[in-house]
Amino acid sequence: MRKTIIILIIFFPFVLFSLEQTDDDYLFADNEGITIVGTRQTTQQMAVIEKEEIERHNASDIAILLQESLNINITRYGTYGNMSLFNLRGLDTKRLAILVDGVPVNSFMDGKFDIEQIDLNSIERIEVIYGGSDSKYNVSGAMGGVINIITVKKQNPGLRFGFSVSNTSVIPGEYRDRNGETQDANWEDLFDTQNYSLSVLYGGEIFSVSANVFANRAENHFLFTDRYNFTRRKDNNEVWDTGASANIVWLLEDLTKLIFSTNFYYGDKNFPNSGFSRHFGNQKDFSTRYSLMLDKPRILHDDFSTEVSVTWHLNLRDFIDSADNNSKHDQQSCMVINRWNWFYSDWLTLRSGFDYSFIYLDSSRIGVRNRHDGGVYLTAEYKPIKQFMISPSAKAVFSSEGDAAFTVIPKLGILWNATDSITIRNNYFRSFKFPDFEELYWSSGAASSGTINNSELGNPNLRPEDGWGADIGVEYQHKDIMKLESVFFTHWLKDSIHWYAGAGGVWRPENVGQAVFFGLENKLNYNIPVSIWLLEKIIISASYQYLLSYLLSFGYSFTDNKRIPYSPEHTIGGSLNFIWQTGSLLVNGHYESSRFNDRANITKLNSHFLLNASVNQKVGDNFSVFGTVRNILNTSYESFYDYPMPGISLTLGMRVNLEAGNE
Repeated sequence: MRKTIIILIIFFPFVLFSLEQTDDDYLFADNEGITIVGTRQTTQQMAVIEKEEIERHNASDIAILLQESLNINITRYGTYGNMSLFNLRGLDTKRLAILVDGVPVNSFMDGKFDIEQIDLNSIERIEVIYGGSDSKYNVSGAMGGVINIITVKKQNPGLRFGFSVSNTSVIPGEYRDRNGETQDANWEDLFDTQNYSLSVLYGGEIFSVSANVFANRAENHFLFTDRYNFTRRKDNNEVWDTGASANIVWLLEDLTKLIFSTNFYYGDKNFPNSGFSRHFGNQKDFSTRYSLMLDKPRILHDDFSTEVSVTWHLNLRDFIDSADNNSKHDQQSCMVINRWNWFYSDWLTLRSGFDYSFIYLDSSRIGVRNRHDGGVYLTAEYKPIKQFMISPSAKAVFSSEGDAAFTVIPKLGILWNATDSITIRNNYFRSFKFPDFEELYWSSGAASSGTINNSELGNPNLRPEDGWGADIGVEYQHKDIMKLESVFFTHWLKDSIHWYAGAGGVWRPENVGQAVFFGLENKLNYNIPVSIWLLEKIIISASYQYLLSYLLSFGYSFTDNKRIPYSPEHTIGGSLNFIWQTGSLLVNGHYESSRFNDRANITKLNSHFLLNASVNQKVGDNFSVFGTVRNILNTSYESFYDYPMPGISLTLGMRVNLEAGNE
């Protein structure tokens, strides 16, 4: 079987794929930052969401934004504040690298990231990099790709204030309660969710500052149809949270920049059990992060540049489950990242650096643990001719916990600008990820009665997850009007970690996962300038992903034809964006075919189609209003088994932007 997979990977490059290429300066107009920008000529497939597009969608969180703008598969346990998992090329959040301003933020405890900690109003742009073994930011654990959330930006001269407020309504109606009695409509559902955001921006010659404060109140009450065709009303899912962030950019001599960033978040969340259960747990989150970054575009010599960042992150979690069992998880981490660029000549650039993390965890379910993670890398960008680049890369990684042999992760990338309009890219890579604390040491602990109830246990003998992959494709771009891209990819994953019930009914993680993914993704984008009344531009986009997965664990083979749970075979998306000088109308749709929710492929979630529309309109120089209707067709669906999602909802809001003056 292994020989078969290797042969398939070798021959996949003869299928064309594509990649969006951008030469924009992501951080500053005068000089780019290394970590936040990374290398410009990446061989990887990448998509970018700019701030203007973020505002046009009026999404409540990053998950909805990524689904609507990039057609990314999202697995959600409910609405705002509930767990949301991204999925790139069949791999979920735990196997992606989530970055904020180029710094990894995945939890070392469980590998996930709470998306609600980042307010969309504070985001300048989002980069999504597809494929394993990242060589753009050279971070570890990027088996399926990278999502980089950029909040830092040098501000224009002057002082500006911004404020936004919105309310989300769901349709009230009669429903059947848990006692089987019919209840009248709850009209307070018209005021189900509110969001408030305030920002202050200042730009000067020497330094610039941006600060953002936000708060959300989400009742998360909505009507849904259960499995017995009864209309129910979701409850016990209330969330309120608040947070703040700030960035200071200080310009020093010789284009040197000192960047300080900080973030604070507090959330109080109720999490209901599946279905229409009356039981729920409560979780309180407190998180704060501080980061200091020094960027020197010139050091020692004009051909050398470097950047170093130091980040400290504290995350406190207090959870009480539906049986009144309490667990606390206090996690601290300190991360140092240093990157160097050596622009040796027009035909050769060398990029190297290292990262190091120290993690300290005090958990009632895991114990007191600490760990050292890190890695060192070297990437070369060699151009024998101007239109062609070959980029070999290798990163050696280590971890002080688990099976932590010093491991080398190689990658080979190829970029060929065949013509002014056609770009061909090709990647071969190894993907690799160390187990997290939860997988290694979790214990379900004592029940409320005081008895020991270890129905779930971690496994300190776990091996790291490992795999190999390849992708290849082509991009055709006609001026700024049309872009067509097609990507073919494959990924073989072995030693994947999964929880399952073994002897005695105890759930325990084991290296039992082996899977193969084959995929084809196509994207089309038309940017049409028009002059019809007030209309200035029409943007038409469409995308289609075909994902064929094979589960090769638990005795299954290719002939068993078992699919990976929660991996739809077909994902289709499209949008129409009408833009005029003072506003826009965006209509988008997202379709996912049926997905199995268990490895035996016995039960599955039905396919669903979501239709949304969002309108934005400026009223004067400083005031704008917006409205968004989501799930217009009132589709009844589940993103995760037995966790219903809301039907049609309406969001109305306004934004105020004031400018106090320019220097």
